[in-house]
Amino acid sequence: QLLIEMLGRFASHAVRAAAPAGRRFLSAAAAPRSAKTFFSVAGGATILGLGLAASVPTLAAKEAKADWAKVRQDIAAILDEEAYDDGSIGPVLVRLAWHASGTYDATSKTGGSDGATMRFTPEAGHGANAGLAEARRRLEPIKAKHPEASVSDIWILASIVAIEEMGGPKIPFRAGRTDKNSGEWCTPDGRLPGADGGTKPGTIHHVREIFYRMGLNDQEIVALLGAHALGRCHTDRSGYSGPWTRAPTTFSNEYFRLLTEVKWVKKAWKGPMQYENADGGDLMMLPSDLAIIEDPDFKKWVEVYAKDEKKFFADFSKAYQKLTELGCRNLEGSKGWW
Repeated sequence: QLLIEMLGRFASHAVRAAAPAGRRFLSAAAAPRSAKTFFSVAGGATILGLGLAASVPTLAAKEAKADWAKVRQDIAAILDEEAYDDGSIGPVLVRLAWHASGTYDATSKTGGSDGATMRFTPEAGHGANAGLAEARRRLEPIKAKHPEASVSDIWILASIVAIEEMGGPKIPFRAGRTDKNSGEWCTPDGRLPGADGGTKPGTIHHVREIFYRMGLNDQEIVALLGAHALGRCHTDRSGYSGPWTRAPTTFSNEYFRLLTEVKWVKKAWKGPMQYENADGGDLMMLPSDLAIIEDPDFKKWVEVYAKDEKKFFADFSKAYQKLTELGCRNLEGSKGWW
């Protein structure tokens, strides 16, 4: 017993000695690889390869793995909410993941979905994120039920489940994101796309500038904008008002069909400049939506997706996986397709 206790203390000292100055490792899982070689954790401990069993206290329990199939089921179970917008929280969950991911900057390698930094100020208060507290709040019980899953993984998986449950394509999900612990990791305001660049050329330039900063190309930009088939704008959030399609809880290529087939006119109202369908005024488009049919390189993809939903689904799935994995360095499984 004395030998066991001595070896246990030796392993503990080894972890602390291997830690960088000023940093305390609280578990074997957090220790550097050189320190981990002194012991293994699997219910009991094996110290220095001597095979001393479960009677030896371990420095930490083996990290539990989230049961992602159950997480998926629990997310799917909360999507229908009669009192919320059009009866589903699916669209706002997609917006949450999109805005968490769209902060990525390919040059500085900052931002992106890894970290769930929108939990903190100032990012939670950025204008583009208005209303997303509703989505974050609704996912808190999922995190409480599955503490092994990171908040950032839950946000991304929630959007994927929502897209699939609303009739959209299957999108690969790879876990492994970790959560930051303070607002010091928040990205600066202005990294997400705005709806109006002042002029059509200015809006087109703005859209490209934002998405190119992430490392996305014209085809991926148009494919991702197809998510505007879902949800609606709110005057108390973005200032704009209305849905893009008449089926805002169904994922489809309807957004592209409407862009190419409907006549859009400026809406006469006191809010920011937006467009409405001339044949009824029950739908809306943003200046940035109409901009992509003014630019020939964007428009060609709008026309492709308007005619071929299968092609749109395939391209969206790839672009969305890429978007939600930008900046993530420790995801499980093989590397992303790109």
